[in-house]
Amino acid sequence: MASPAAGGVVIVGSGLIGRSWALLFASGGFKVKLYDIEQQQITNALEVIRKELKSLEQSGSLKGSLSAEQQSALISGCVNLAEAVEGAMHIQECAPENLELKKKIFAQLDRLVDDRVVLSSSSSCLLPSKLFAGLAHVKQCIVAHPVNPPYYVPLVELVPHPETAPATMDRTYALMRKIGQSPVRVLKEVDGFVLNRLQYAVIGEAWRLVEEGIVSPNDLDLVMSDGLGMRYAFIGPLETMHLNAEGIVSYCDRYSDGMKRVLKTFGPVPEFSGATAEKVNQDMCMKVPDDPEHLASRRQWRDDCLKSLAKLKQKAQPQ
Repeated sequence: MASPAAGGVVIVGSGLIGRSWALLFASGGFKVKLYDIEQQQITNALEVIRKELKSLEQSGSLKGSLSAEQQSALISGCVNLAEAVEGAMHIQECAPENLELKKKIFAQLDRLVDDRVVLSSSSSCLLPSKLFAGLAHVKQCIVAHPVNPPYYVPLVELVPHPETAPATMDRTYALMRKIGQSPVRVLKEVDGFVLNRLQYAVIGEAWRLVEEGIVSPNDLDLVMSDGLGMRYAFIGPLETMHLNAEGIVSYCDRYSDGMKRVLKTFGPVPEFSGATAEKVNQDMCMKVPDDPEHLASRRQWRDDCLKSLAKLKQKAQPQ
């Protein structure tokens, strides 16, 4: 049996993202302490994690070299924050996306930790300069934003506070690589980080195309799922440009005039309400009714697809 990796990891918050991080860190052989304010929440989370590990093992999707039982044994719960963080080398905050709540948690952690531990937030949109303002250990603070579901979608955006030490970024980057994730360094903070800025650009233009009666909601989604998305599952927009001509310079020479012409026709930011919202909702509900049961079933199907895609991408990596 592989021995646990040196240094422990603390997860603050035992919800969906907290449980996902626990699975990932345990897969890398790290001892994980799951902190929450109520023992029952921790007990429930540990049971969900144990079942998930068994299920992953049975389907051949378990990450890491340890068995489900061995990984499960690495994860424990704790309702005392001071006790939980003792000896930790990385703390991953996974509380709800509420600035005041997260600031309160980091203020507590700031009083408890030494100068060696990395303080990391899973926030998807809160700026580090707001999250970590006024903390004594600000050089050790960083946002590590995962993508749902993190077990199958490996991207993690690493976003520094203006005062984050380069060593904090380097350590977090190395840790994410060690647990099989794909970290990217966001060199300075920006609203929405990188993933959501790209996602919102696509959503904005998708909404305008439907609103202007150019395409139906279902056909719009097909353009992505059976078109752009198939390429983008393996290569990004910049490499797509590079491969669609004789390199980037060639692509820009050929297509920049057309791109600029089309980009100038993009309309204002949509309101995401009214008749278009009703139309999109109607089409989406025809496909997937919006009751909890149907949505949960479709999410499970999505995750199963991502699981298969993750396996395929692993095999498809250039040697």
